[in-house]
Amino acid sequence: MRHYEIVFIVHPDQSEQVPAMIERYRATIAAGNGKVHRIEDWGRRQLAYPIQKIFKAHYVLMNIEVGNETLAELEHAFKFNDAVLRHLTVSMREAATGPSPMMKEEKSRNVTDGDKREERKEEAPKAAAPEAPKAEEQAQA
Repeated sequence: MRHYEIVFIVHPDQSEQVPAMIERYRATIAAGNGKVHRIEDWGRRQLAYPIQKIFKAHYVLMNIEVGNETLAELEHAFKFNDAVLRHLTVSMREAATGPSPMMKEEKSRNVTDGDKREERKEEAPKAAAPEAPKAEEQAQA
């Protein structure tokens, strides 16, 4: 089995179908004795260029470990799903389990551990509050 990183973009009108699509692909991977290391839902983002007169799309990242047959089945599912505008599969040397650079942005969320994002939201305002008085002190000096 090899490690792969898959990014697919979904038509914005089908954004509400993304969780069901993720579960369907996760079931396909499990049926092929594969492992899901990371799934991130990046949400709706601006495209670099329009695809079929569409300017925004819903992005999803998956890091998986599967065999060739299961990978071919997944790519076949992407190809014949009208909601998937584009997909990219990249072979990786090892499993990526940590957060991707896109996860550091506020909009994205990790599907496998959604509770951690809410904890980060609560901590962020507390950390920003002590910095404000320091800036005021420097302005007065």
